[in-house]
Amino acid sequence: MSILISDFESITGLPEFVGYVFIFIFGAAVGSFLNVVIHRIPNEESIVFPNSACPNCKESIKPYDNIPILSWLFLRGKCRNCENPISARYAAVELLTALLFLLTYWQIGFNAFLPVCLIFVSATVALIFIDAENMILPNVITYPLLVFALLARLIFPLFFGWSFFSDLQVFPLTYLQDYPVWLVSLAGAILGGLVGGGSLWLVGEIWKRLRGVDAMGLGDVKMMFAVGALLGWRLTLLSIFLGAFSGAVIGVFLIARQKEKDMQTQIPFGIFLGIGSIVALLFGEPIIHWYLSMFN
Repeated sequence: MSILISDFESITGLPEFVGYVFIFIFGAAVGSFLNVVIHRIPNEESIVFPNSACPNCKESIKPYDNIPILSWLFLRGKCRNCENPISARYAAVELLTALLFLLTYWQIGFNAFLPVCLIFVSATVALIFIDAENMILPNVITYPLLVFALLARLIFPLFFGWSFFSDLQVFPLTYLQDYPVWLVSLAGAILGGLVGGGSLWLVGEIWKRLRGVDAMGLGDVKMMFAVGALLGWRLTLLSIFLGAFSGAVIGVFLIARQKEKDMQTQIPFGIFLGIGSIVALLFGEPIIHWYLSMFN
């Protein structure tokens, strides 16, 4: 992403650290909501009703026991009512989301594109943990994320110009500069989606025809259609590369630890695609520039 960083203090009149404190608290609160999403969506439950409850005794969690991060620490990871252990995943998601929000705020800046990036990061975190626990990437997240990405690609260029999407200024979209900016941006979204989802689908289809087994789930394909629509083709390729590289390293490690080696070990690839997508969103352009500079 090509981002124009704005100064929080000059815009709001408040010290810069206030922005970081607020974004951390907000991120932790969003992480608490993501825990509900991660737990309920795979079970096809409402994410609104009923209120959060202990998985063991079903006792509703009181508001003072539902403070992100702190409540889990104060209760020592146990339910106040039945003292049954509460998974550390809840506090981990809250802390991770808060830290990612801080990192996003630091890298993107205080500007109109920040909410878009925070929504993208939130959806990606949910997909990562759902895939890790259930090996699925639900349509109820990937489809809205795709629609959201397309809307962002249409709306932001109309109001803020070319600055938020770096792919608009490189091949092949440079050949469309005489067309309306929203049309060029939409073309970039379609190209990015095809590069992301289309390339994964093609690899999976080729592997299936050659080996007779599914190598790529359609959830991964749909996820990368959405990622590609927002990030554009260059950052999407980087996301896939980072995901494939990290997934391969972890895969080799897991296979090496097996007593009976099984080269067909299934690994939820969405985890690594999600990680690669967040890295590409926040640091993709510097990484690409560094890589290309080695050839100059």
